[in-house]
Amino acid sequence: MNAGSDMSCNFELLEGERLDDLVRGGLRIIQSPSAFCFSMDAVLLANFATVKKGDRVVDLGTGTGVIPLIISTRNRVKKIIGLEIQSDSVERARRSIKGNRLEHLIEIIQGDICEAESLLGIGNFDLVTSNPPYLPVGRGVRNNAGPIAIARHEVLCSLADVILAASRLVKYGGRVAMVHRPDRLSDLVVQMSKYQLKPRRLQLVYPAPHKKPNMVLIEAQLGGSPELVILEPFFVYDERGRYTQQFWNTYYPGLRYPGPGGKSIEE
Repeated sequence: MNAGSDMSCNFELLEGERLDDLVRGGLRIIQSPSAFCFSMDAVLLANFATVKKGDRVVDLGTGTGVIPLIISTRNRVKKIIGLEIQSDSVERARRSIKGNRLEHLIEIIQGDICEAESLLGIGNFDLVTSNPPYLPVGRGVRNNAGPIAIARHEVLCSLADVILAASRLVKYGGRVAMVHRPDRLSDLVVQMSKYQLKPRRLQLVYPAPHKKPNMVLIEAQLGGSPELVILEPFFVYDERGRYTQQFWNTYYPGLRYPGPGGKSIEE
């Protein structure tokens, strides 16, 4: 998703930063390779969440704001807020919002997810999204770099903290959408149930056929008694190591699918 040579002068880039093309709506995003850059899971979540016209949306732990940016292209929402604790990411996200001229729609707020209720109020949002850190402290190889460690490990907030915050921010009947690792699915369901968030849509993401899933997308509703719908599996690569049309249409909307004859990621 790297931008071409026609970079817009609207974007203020600092040393070491790059401008990436989001391949939708002409949107671009400022990223720094030395910090944590967004990855596939954020893009899949932004496309998985149910977005309705007039929604008020908040993204918890928004990083550089990729999920708010993508959601802004999906429907005519009323307002999108990105909440992020790291000052560098907040500043970078704000420059991306300004460069895309979306200040009227997207606001980036610096703050702690554990204090989200006091910052944003109770029940003010139709949709809450979050791509939280996947690993509890003590599991996996922890990167010593602060921003990357915070993005990958539950250093500043736990999964329970994120779900509690989401349950307080979303209005009754509203939706909470998250992406996580399949081995944390039981934790997700238990914590959601604890705060009356009832799973209503679930999809497993597989890197390729005959591989184990490496992501789970889940959307819950506050209150009510929604039926849980298990969506068809989502495959990134086919058996020959080439992007599936399913993935291509999600990640590169509007671009022509190269088809089975297209190059694989390794070629």
